[in-house]
Amino acid sequence: MTRRGPGPERAPGPEQGPGPAAAVPWERIAVGTPGIEFEPRPPRQPAYDFPDTECDGWSTEALAVRFASVRGAKHRYYGRPRQDAARAALHQPTGAVAFAVADGVSAATSAELGAIEACRAALARTLHLLSASPGPVDFPDVARHAARRLRQVARWRLGGGEPDPAEVSRLYATTLVTGVVHPDPAGPVVELCRIGDSGAWLLDLPHGRYHPLFDPKSAGDTPLIGTEVTPLPTVPDPIERTSVRLTPQLALLIGTDGFGDPLGDGDGLVGALFADALAEPPTPLRLAHLLDFSRETFDDDRTLLVVWPHAAGEER
Repeated sequence: MTRRGPGPERAPGPEQGPGPAAAVPWERIAVGTPGIEFEPRPPRQPAYDFPDTECDGWSTEALAVRFASVRGAKHRYYGRPRQDAARAALHQPTGAVAFAVADGVSAATSAELGAIEACRAALARTLHLLSASPGPVDFPDVARHAARRLRQVARWRLGGGEPDPAEVSRLYATTLVTGVVHPDPAGPVVELCRIGDSGAWLLDLPHGRYHPLFDPKSAGDTPLIGTEVTPLPTVPDPIERTSVRLTPQLALLIGTDGFGDPLGDGDGLVGALFADALAEPPTPLRLAHLLDFSRETFDDDRTLLVVWPHAAGEER
């Protein structure tokens, strides 16, 4: 039986007619005590190229992919751009899906640009490496390539001078989770790494349980560069990495802390909402709508990328 999240997914029928009733399905989902509702302010220039909300989704023969990224209430209120980013791409020769999710560090002056450039660079380098070698992804190489890209953007920003690492961090510091899902007859194999404190989980679809793939981040405020969290452009040695095999009962979730913080250990209302809604791949717009839930005190940008394996013989 297909399980669905709260609220209808279909467009209102003609019998509903125009007016407020037709808008009800798109109201934000309240989880527990909702936050205050208000009309978002536009991001200040030159951040017009970073939309409030992005979403995408598609399927291959082996995998279904969805991701969405929404601006948090704090940035909507103060007129700041969304500082999260996500990208995914198919490596056609192998059928592998490469992905990257980034969360620009709020103390960085152009965190939104750091996040999107890190995702683009990581994805481009991963696709190149998949074409060059069939073995495990060289994640240190991917991370160094993303860091070089941030330094390059900083050079342009500073008029051609070579920036020191602290200057690049001040401008573009960002977390990054990047990896690949490889199709395999025994079940897709995930390999991924992270820099910073964004998260990754396996969702046990039949039971609605979340299993973190990395240690939870430490509590408290996180500095721009510190001992607990070291974002790009710094490349840690060693890089935190892991691998896991998916089954038809497991979905891979990659999310920024705007999703991970309200999720917690997955036993609360947010965990229940997403466990139900992600039992099957939703439409991209549905995922964005879910991710934009309203819950008091949780006002950060939210980004979530999900990969589901297709059951053997299943048609999409």
